[in-house]
Amino acid sequence: MLTEKELRENLNKIEGAGYKSYKSLLGEYDFGDYALFIDSVQRDPFASPSRLRVRVYNDKAGFPSDTYTSRSREIALRDYLARKFNENIKLFSLGNRGSGGSGRISIDAPGQEILERSSVVITHLYIEVRFTAGMPAIGRSVAAKHAEAMLFEELPKIVNLSLKFENLDEAQLYEHLHCAEDADFIRGELENLGLVAFIAEKSLLPRVSGVDDRPLPEEDAILFESPVELREDLFLPNLGMISGMGIPKGVTLITGGGFHGKSTLLRAIERGIYNHIPGDGREFVVTNPNAVKIRAEDGRRVENVNIKPFISKLPFGKETESFSTDDASGSTSQAANILEALEVGADALLIDEDTTATNFMIRDHRMQELVAKNNEPINPFIDKVKSLFREHRVSTVLVIGGSGDYFDVADRVIRMTEYKPEEVTEEAKEIADRFKTERVVEGGDYFGVLTDRIPIRESVDAAKGKRKAKISQKGLHSIKFGKNLIDISALEQLVDMSQTNAIGDAIVYSKRYMDGVKTLREITSLVMMDIARNGLDVLKKKVAGDYAEFRSLELAAAINRLRTLHMEQKK
Repeated sequence: MLTEKELRENLNKIEGAGYKSYKSLLGEYDFGDYALFIDSVQRDPFASPSRLRVRVYNDKAGFPSDTYTSRSREIALRDYLARKFNENIKLFSLGNRGSGGSGRISIDAPGQEILERSSVVITHLYIEVRFTAGMPAIGRSVAAKHAEAMLFEELPKIVNLSLKFENLDEAQLYEHLHCAEDADFIRGELENLGLVAFIAEKSLLPRVSGVDDRPLPEEDAILFESPVELREDLFLPNLGMISGMGIPKGVTLITGGGFHGKSTLLRAIERGIYNHIPGDGREFVVTNPNAVKIRAEDGRRVENVNIKPFISKLPFGKETESFSTDDASGSTSQAANILEALEVGADALLIDEDTTATNFMIRDHRMQELVAKNNEPINPFIDKVKSLFREHRVSTVLVIGGSGDYFDVADRVIRMTEYKPEEVTEEAKEIADRFKTERVVEGGDYFGVLTDRIPIRESVDAAKGKRKAKISQKGLHSIKFGKNLIDISALEQLVDMSQTNAIGDAIVYSKRYMDGVKTLREITSLVMMDIARNGLDVLKKKVAGDYAEFRSLELAAAINRLRTLHMEQKK
């Protein structure tokens, strides 16, 4: 390892030289309190920034062992340190100076959720932070003095104030760790309590806007109040006793008038698969980790999915036991989305009627009279939702405001009135008894067969002609995969572009398990086991600081949306 002094000398030697001279700085440097790694240097000031790491050994960092001994606390600590590093970049980095992204230091910064990330790694020996920096340039020449200020003045301040326990707000740090640990405790208790989700009293569910996930200011919001009938009490390891609304397994309707909070509640539940930072308002909105948001998705490709539980007897004899299309309709896409989720282990479906195919959800009596069943291939969801739970133990939480026929199949009904939930199951059942539906149940007494599928390895190819595999995320909801663009906009539970980035590389990584025998569920499970054992770094040979955790459910969903994909059904 070279010294700090040698780095300074080498930097001064290349002052004014061509930009590529920065490559002579690649290597490891001892800065006393930490080590600096310059892993890659950009080819010019306008290219993707250079990749750097700092490593602070534990005797210097000084974090007590109780801040990272449990898995919950370790992930929360890593998250907290990434946030502090980002805050101190904003305080001490002067940012752009010179050409392109010169002088700009950045880290993969977290949002409202506490996610495992590759930007901060903790071992029994050290804490490592991975970040990027635009190596300063004037034109396309080395600006060594600016680089010296960035590496020898700004970076030490950022490291010192972010990665040493003595310089952090201890109470704030432990609040962060306790919040994540308590949420994980609730998530672990859901199965024992027979719940799909839990929403704590006084949770603040509304967000600033559809594109701003921060909480609405408390003075503008109505805090959550649980109906007595659904109240659950839990004793948390750190916070102690809390109360809230439990949503039991089975079929739950969330209903009410427009703009009274139905979708806001569902949105909070779907994000409850993640832990949230203190002050988010949803810290203790906690959901089964295998709950999946389902919607219609016109135009998506579907490959060899058995959608017969929902759709049969298509016109012109088109097969539905092994259904494929390059341009799915609303109903066929929603059927495929459900069955693909069930194939890889979904425990609960979260559905908002506003994003569904109406004809998939229900056929009322009048429509049944006009269009005979032998001319209607769809077995609507209303007639399958009970058998789905009975046979496969998969629950459904459904936001619905337009069809009281669902009262007949609901195990419980929650009515939202001015953002306050009321338990109205008895009232809904009494209405259902008083106003009998005349519609005929369609689709039989059983849900139907769930069919596993086997991906064909050769069809998962990210190469661009003779060039090697090329994968990149294009925003939160699309992945450039070789020549193809994978549209994952329907995966509404993704919250961070670093998840998308990781999923793209995980698709390539998953090919090692595609042997023509293993099913998609087995393959994605093996990928997740490797990540659990070795961290997100397993996805790429190069050190990556821009990955965030994802679920096997989203990995499988992304693979399913690859337009070159071929699948065989397991016999």
